[in-house]
Amino acid sequence: MKKILYLAILFSATLASAQDKKEEPKPQIVEASCGQCQFGMEGHGCELAVRMDGKSYFVDGSSIDSHGDAHADDGFCAAIRKAEVTGKVVDNRFKATSFKLLPKK
Repeated sequence: MKKILYLAILFSATLASAQDKKEEPKPQIVEASCGQCQFGMEGHGCELAVRMDGKSYFVDGSSIDSHGDAHADDGFCAAIRKAEVTGKVVDNRFKATSFKLLPKK
């Protein structure tokens, strides 16, 4: 009887531990730019967007102005840049938990 009780407690602890672990999304490299100016998305002005697997999404969690002047020669309204991001697509928008603009080559 003690063995069964011990196994039940061990099994419960294992389940609780597995549920507590949240999988961190892996960073991915995407194209980043102004959704309206560079990706041809419908919008109301210049807004940061990413393109992943050929599909473009406006970004929540970072803004177009957080990464320099969007209207500079190398800004998001004039160029498509690479960025390392983590997050997920929710309701057709990319919810960024991190957004790191990569240096130009």
